Amino acid sequence: MKPRILIVEDERAIQLALSGLLRREDYEVTCAGDGASAIAQLRETPVDLVLTDLALGDGPSGMDVLRASKEIRPEAPVIMITAYGSEQIAVEAMKGGAEDYVPKPFNNDEIRVVVARGLERTRLAREHSLLLERVQRDSGYANLIGSGAPMRRVFETIQKVAETDLTVLIRGESGTGKELVAQALHDRSPRRSRPFIAVNCAAINRELVESELFGHEKGAFTGADARRAGRFEAAEGGTVFLDEIGDMPTETQAKVLRVLEERSFERVGGTKPIQVDVRVVAATHRNLEKEVEKGTFREDLYYRLRVVEIELPPLRDRREDIPALVDRLLAQTADRLGREKKRLGPEALAHLTRHAWPGNVRELRNVIEQAAVLSSEDEIQSDDLRLGATGTPGPAAATPAPGVSFADAKKSAVEGFEREYLLTALRRHGGNISRTAESIGMVRQSLQQKIRELGLRDEDWSTDA
Repeated sequence: MKPRILIVEDERAIQLALSGLLRREDYEVTCAGDGASAIAQLRETPVDLVLTDLALGDGPSGMDVLRASKEIRPEAPVIMITAYGSEQIAVEAMKGGAEDYVPKPFNNDEIRVVVARGLERTRLAREHSLLLERVQRDSGYANLIGSGAPMRRVFETIQKVAETDLTVLIRGESGTGKELVAQALHDRSPRRSRPFIAVNCAAINRELVESELFGHEKGAFTGADARRAGRFEAAEGGTVFLDEIGDMPTETQAKVLRVLEERSFERVGGTKPIQVDVRVVAATHRNLEKEVEKGTFREDLYYRLRVVEIELPPLRDRREDIPALVDRLLAQTADRLGREKKRLGPEALAHLTRHAWPGNVRELRNVIEQAAVLSSEDEIQSDDLRLGATGTPGPAAATPAPGVSFADAKKSAVEGFEREYLLTALRRHGGNISRTAESIGMVRQSLQQKIRELGLRDEDWSTDA
């Protein structure tokens, strides 16, 4: 298909000249004479590139068209046409997401070059997205979605360690998809044809956890009417995923350590060692370093588990993945309900990308499923979304107190943001300054200085705080 270009220009002569030029370059061209018409076309028709004048007379300006395009058609680059002396505004447009700008008076070659360059970027982005989708589908990543840097690091680590038998510890907040990563490790491993057994250590009664994991002999305890194999035996040759291992009783931790070191265990009530060939993948949302300090998690098991670590980012740190996640969740919901797949309106998507997502992807799934069921239209709108508390206030939430100057209010808001941002990062990395600094792109010394300036203490970022 020919690339489709939207020209937004209120001067008829320039509009005709641009459309004629670009049609001769074999592009499909549509035109709008004002900002309102352009925004309406963006909502109705897919485009590959937008070429808009900055000044559009009355109504929405070129900057308004830019903002609307970034929201409605984020994949389409926007090129601004600026009047002589408007370079500073053009720079602001570039900061706002414009691909490039062309100052008036322009020549045809300039237009050809910037348009071709913008369309090439679109083509490469689409090819990358299709390739990533194919790789995820064909290599065990089918249920993991993400194209940003945080998720690319996750995929790279999975690819490096999946075919080994190394023990992996997956860390991340609740709802980030730790079991999906464990499943991907199994699906890409030589054990893929053998069982994948998931055990939620936090969901099993403490008195029964050893029986669940290792099985029991007849008569081992009240109600043990017959011998029963545990999860490790059931997973022979495959993978055991110990989810929320930070909630495992310390006495059970010793037996798991033995499995890792000796590949053997005894059933509850038994004395005969049972050999087992399994790979262990564990996950936790807890700060295991703090648990070791408190004595609630064995230090030897901690080091035996973290041969390889995979850190799953929270959804608020990979907002660029939300549109793809929403699209997948809408498709899955439609399949499950036996209905046509619904669309998400641009304003609803903007609401989702601004939300703090304390419940991560699990919360997003619940919101999308509920909206897909309750919405009476084919397109889900903002009013259909049942979003809970955001967890962190957005910029619009800051209401200045009477008598407070702009400078003081701004200083307070910035300090509040810095404090919450750094505390979240420090908690995610167990208080490790070096790892936190690396993950947020700061020099270690600068992070330490900022911690001192904000008066943060170790107990502030403890998971128990």
